[in-house]
Amino acid sequence: MGHLLDQISWLLVVVLCATLGLSPYVPEPHIWEKLMMLRAGDPLAAIDWFDLAMHGLPWLLLLAKLGRASLRRGTR
Repeated sequence: MGHLLDQISWLLVVVLCATLGLSPYVPEPHIWEKLMMLRAGDPLAAIDWFDLAMHGLPWLLLLAKLGRASLRRGTR
């Protein structure tokens, strides 16, 4: 898994976060809307879970790359 993360460019991850991760921009990003629904304890429909997964994936990828970079930096 780590080797695969190294092959994905940082630019691609940042572009994915800025586009898919934050779309739609108006009135608020779906990821934010879904996280606030979870925080409020609102039940999520299947489409809400799909939205959360789709718009959250770029952010999880970013966190994974940051974690991998941090671990690699610590072992040097």
